[in-house]
Amino acid sequence: MAEAFAAEVAANVLAKLSSAAFQQIGCFWDVQDEFEKLRDVLMAIKAVLVDAEEQQNHNREITLWLQKFKDGCYRVEDLLDEFEIEALRRQVMERGSSRRKVSRFLSGSNSLTFRLRMGRKIKKVKDMLDEIESNKSRFHLLERHHRVRNIIHGQRETYSFVKTSDVIGRDEDKENMVAFLMNPTDGDGEGDDIPVLAIVGIGGIGKTALAQLVFNDERVKTHFWLRIWVCVAEDFDVKQLMIKIIKSATGTTMCKDMNKEELHKVLRDGLKAKRFLIVLDDVWNEDKRKWIELKDLLTIGGQGCKIICTTRSHKVAAITSTVPQYDLEHLSYENSLSLFLRLAFKEGEEVQHKNLVRIGEGIVRKCKGVALAVKTLGSLLCSTRVEYDWELVRDSEIWKLEQKENDILPALKLSYDHLPWHLKQCFAFCSVFPKDFEFNSLQLTLLWMANGFLQSSNENEEPEDIGNRYIHELWSRSFFQQVEEGVFYSTFKMHDLVHDLALSVVQNEVNSFNHCSTGNVRHLWLDASGQGASTLPNNLDRLQSLIISSHEEQKASSESLIADYISRSKHLRVLHLVDSSFEQLPNSIGYLKHLRYLSIYGNGNIERLPISICNLQSLQTLLLGGCRGIEALPKDIRFEIPDCFTDFGHQ
Repeated sequence: MAEAFAAEVAANVLAKLSSAAFQQIGCFWDVQDEFEKLRDVLMAIKAVLVDAEEQQNHNREITLWLQKFKDGCYRVEDLLDEFEIEALRRQVMERGSSRRKVSRFLSGSNSLTFRLRMGRKIKKVKDMLDEIESNKSRFHLLERHHRVRNIIHGQRETYSFVKTSDVIGRDEDKENMVAFLMNPTDGDGEGDDIPVLAIVGIGGIGKTALAQLVFNDERVKTHFWLRIWVCVAEDFDVKQLMIKIIKSATGTTMCKDMNKEELHKVLRDGLKAKRFLIVLDDVWNEDKRKWIELKDLLTIGGQGCKIICTTRSHKVAAITSTVPQYDLEHLSYENSLSLFLRLAFKEGEEVQHKNLVRIGEGIVRKCKGVALAVKTLGSLLCSTRVEYDWELVRDSEIWKLEQKENDILPALKLSYDHLPWHLKQCFAFCSVFPKDFEFNSLQLTLLWMANGFLQSSNENEEPEDIGNRYIHELWSRSFFQQVEEGVFYSTFKMHDLVHDLALSVVQNEVNSFNHCSTGNVRHLWLDASGQGASTLPNNLDRLQSLIISSHEEQKASSESLIADYISRSKHLRVLHLVDSSFEQLPNSIGYLKHLRYLSIYGNGNIERLPISICNLQSLQTLLLGGCRGIEALPKDIRFEIPDCFTDFGHQ
């Protein structure tokens, strides 16, 4: 599945090579013949990609061949980016003083040096592609036209999308949950006897949706003094869970730097003698000692406190639940069909499309009562009334693949396959975030923009508008879940199964949360909690995005460590150093000529930026919010960085 990108990546590179801008660049640098040769070899390989992508399921060697070709395309893309950067450098040079022009020309970046250097790079990439092209004969691949599978249309109405709380077929389950919460005989909620109920079911069946229904029920709101929702996910860190519980219970965010003893006092003051409900969503922890440690901290409430856990694991349920676990059944066929029709059609519209309803019935049967599968495909098909599009989904070969336990749902794979290319790459990029990470729409748009993912046929459309449009498209198809809607931006997250899908798409191109295993990674999330540069892959030459996450006392504080990252990642487009604590940004930052996005948001120690930052002519976004020590930017930055968005706001 990861190699489904190959054809789209090749098409994107070919489009650049054929553009008017690169025709001008080719003439200016006298490399039009080299560009033409690159186009020819890319076209020759692209002609057999449809056959290759279908055969790779049965031939591992073809998968490896596709990986090499995709890497070759990325290298061409990086090469073209260097030409664009040089063109931008010349524009900036023309705007500067004559002294700057002379200085720049006498440097090693003059025209002759650049032409010779780029000529060598073009030859190296061309030789790589020639070898890939010659190896294709081993697989006897046929030239075939790409099948049109994209059934997503740009304009969609919002009537077919339901809120999280608008769930079909769970009324009886909800009443059972509410009865447990209201029943005083299910433990008195004091001391060590706080009752815990575990909701168990496979991924995507609707455990979280059921818990949300119960959590927001008016009877539950009235019964409990405090209602606390905590998303746990895979990392069952008791200290982090204490912080989340305090934040949900009191609204305070001022406890990040506290130790466990201090947190316990705040927790005790917030919960003592109060009847509370805590929902622990998506629990994976199988270490009973950790569970007991957390539960002991919560034995301070008043009479009638309850805890609900949602989990896929019966072992987790056995550890946590003090009452018989609640096994959530699949949706009935009737409820599944009702949910599907509600999403796929406007109210009452289905009576006008009896053939589509008949095809939809077949699709719903293949979803096997998994709510997320039904919702995903209903959202996918609401944009088309073409029978062939619906039949493509119903008759897809994906349904025939053997599914392992906790495997990604075929419905999700189908929905992804039918996304247009620009949404595929934007969605795949989101796999860099850890599971259950909450990202806001503005932040994500800036990251997409820096990586060149935003496309529009309207040259007057602002990047922020394009990004919001993409996010809405992905949300409307259930790839994103909206967590909070704000005035200036909204917050989203991905269901863990959807996150698994994103990881399967990119495989070796993205490493999230320190799962470093390959030197081909292009986007990397690194947890700074004691991690040194030695934990990174040796070869980061292709890295485009580096996101370093810091937590409390484990902040990324070493300037030398940051300098090491920079020295090993010459093609970086994104450098995200949020909540760091280093006092100086390394001067070597100026060598990152591809850099488009730089964030040191929340660094209260840094007082100035190095002058070398003025060399970042490609920089589009500079985020300095919370950097209270910085009073001004280097004076020459106005000449060197065009249209740069800076932020001096405080958190």
